[in-house]
Amino acid sequence: MIATPPSMAFEPRQTSVVTSVRARAERLWRGLELWLEEERERLPLWVPVALAVGIAAWFALPNRLEWLAFCCAMLAGACGALVLPIGGRVRQAILAGSLLACAGCLLVWAKAMMWGAQPLPRAAFVELTGEVRSVDRRPAQKMSRVLVRPIGMPALPSLIRVNLDDALMPAGIGEGAVLRFRTRLMPPAPPSLPGGYDFARRAYFDGIGATGRVLRPITVLRPATAGPPLRARLFAHILERVPGKGAGIAAALATGDQGAISEVDAVAMRRSGLAHLLSISGLHVTALIAAVIFLLMRGMALSRRAALDWPLMLVAAGGGALAGIGYTLLTGAEVPTVRSCVAALLVLGGLAMGRDAITLRLVAAGALVVLILWPEALVGPSFQMSFAAVVALVSLGEHPRFRAFLAARDEEIWRRIARNLLGMLATGLVVELVLAPIALFHFHKAGMLGSIANLVAIPLTTLVVMPLEAMALLFDMGGWGAPFWWLTARALDLLLLVAHGVASSPGAVVLAPAQSGVVFGFILSGMLWCLLWRSRWRWAGLMPVTAGVVMIVTSSPPAILITGDGRHVAVRTANGGMATLRGRAGSYVREVMAESAGYDGTLEAMAALPQARCSPDLCAVRVTGGGRNWNLLLTRSSMKIDNAILARDCARADIVVSDRRLPGVCRPRWLKVDRRSLAATGGLAIDLDHDSIRSVKTGNDEHPWVARPLGRPRGLPGRQL
Repeated sequence: MIATPPSMAFEPRQTSVVTSVRARAERLWRGLELWLEEERERLPLWVPVALAVGIAAWFALPNRLEWLAFCCAMLAGACGALVLPIGGRVRQAILAGSLLACAGCLLVWAKAMMWGAQPLPRAAFVELTGEVRSVDRRPAQKMSRVLVRPIGMPALPSLIRVNLDDALMPAGIGEGAVLRFRTRLMPPAPPSLPGGYDFARRAYFDGIGATGRVLRPITVLRPATAGPPLRARLFAHILERVPGKGAGIAAALATGDQGAISEVDAVAMRRSGLAHLLSISGLHVTALIAAVIFLLMRGMALSRRAALDWPLMLVAAGGGALAGIGYTLLTGAEVPTVRSCVAALLVLGGLAMGRDAITLRLVAAGALVVLILWPEALVGPSFQMSFAAVVALVSLGEHPRFRAFLAARDEEIWRRIARNLLGMLATGLVVELVLAPIALFHFHKAGMLGSIANLVAIPLTTLVVMPLEAMALLFDMGGWGAPFWWLTARALDLLLLVAHGVASSPGAVVLAPAQSGVVFGFILSGMLWCLLWRSRWRWAGLMPVTAGVVMIVTSSPPAILITGDGRHVAVRTANGGMATLRGRAGSYVREVMAESAGYDGTLEAMAALPQARCSPDLCAVRVTGGGRNWNLLLTRSSMKIDNAILARDCARADIVVSDRRLPGVCRPRWLKVDRRSLAATGGLAIDLDHDSIRSVKTGNDEHPWVARPLGRPRGLPGRQL
């Protein structure tokens, strides 16, 4: 028997843990490289996604320090990729993705610093002299939105938007006119509640620094130097010529201006999933370009010389491109229109060169162009919904089984019609599923029957309404368009009938309370993973999607909502309803509070609740949450309350909310919310079941459109905000 030397007993074995881990890591690395090699044609699709990650990080992170930290982290990731094996797909993906994310953050940061308009620091009552830059008429609201550039008032922002009632509209107002009027200017409104619409952010990038309403007297110092632009003239002409309720929709289809659509019809279109028809996007641009190409091809075919000697497809594609660009400019160049125009131009270029250009690469190119030119569009619902719908449609169209199902074959005509209808229904369902999380995040509601409504609405709009409207405009040049306008009105009546019928159906809309960006990020990243990859690993994206959906389904609605000014408070009642502090609150405030809570009913008056005791100055109400009763004390007027009475009532309350600045003698048991604290937090959503509070603002938010509180809140008893 040979003895083992002592030194050999301490040498590592071939089967040690380190060797095993190294072997597994090498197998994992090889598998990852093979997978990326298999998906190499899909890698370019992630270029706009990586750029969008950096843009989203700038909006999500609150201050400069964290923006710089994100950029440094991305550059560190790029440096780390350089040490990986040269030529590998993983190395290239990490390097490119990190650099693009850093570039996206710097891109939107630079644009915000160079192009944005600083908001008015505080409300001001002024007599303003300014030049009119544009007039956006809103017949349904009986008012116009006027953009004014102040003259000789350097303390004011360079561009102001004011509302002018139709009853006060003087003659001579238009682009270039100079007006003098009185108005109370306000900074652009931030979200009144967590998850609400952030007009301040959009106004900042649109160059608008203040808003207000025009008051008498109004003096026109210089009338408009030119007539209304073509878009405004076309808008007014269609409203005059189309009889019935569909005039506003007809004007929106031609100009993209939805100002003449009544609120009832607009709500019905949204609830039925047909609102996309009102926003000029791919459907409208594609229909116009296809019609122009069809007419040019048929017209040139009548000439033997053109048919034999000219490149017909090239000429027709050029004509379609010019029509698409002109239509985009006419309708205001909104994000969906620009995206559709860019995509259409790429398709036309591919067709002119004899290539199949309708691919996801086309969509990625369009998204990249929009993000480079308008990076702020990423966080808006228009960009997200338009690109999500197109990506879903193209991904479904590229699937081999779906293409085989819709492939032309020799069969009876009724089978062909049924097959096409099933294909339209499938595409509608896919689009509804993809758009539902985006709609729930931005609007707190999503239409569930849109796929059924679109089976009728899309063919009706593209094959009947739009051709009839085009014929009516054409024949109006000779004064013979009346019959076509009448037919257009009847077709639009049918469209509204479908919209109202579907909107009023049970289950037409799913509601959810306002969700955090984390939930939305889970779902969006999972959907992109499923749609952009092609191998079986694409289905791994269902895990974050499922996690996000579970979070939405299990989320509890807030028990208390407080707007940013503290004037409006809504509480959830024992029977699941909602009640508001001020029974005469406007319809807009009621709608915002109901949507934020995921509530589809009518808001009751808080004073009418059996568990409430209200006087003209104070209202005490009991709310249930987290297995216990909470006592709320709310102020209702601006009258001064005796300190002794206020101190006594505050001591009995768990939560005190006021739109005024409360004195130090008010000491509730849990939470005190007044004007001073709301200036730092913005609107609040309080979940009593989980003892959590969501606020509009964070304490160190340095985004340039966020208004800074005029004073620092003092230490308050109870919970600090």
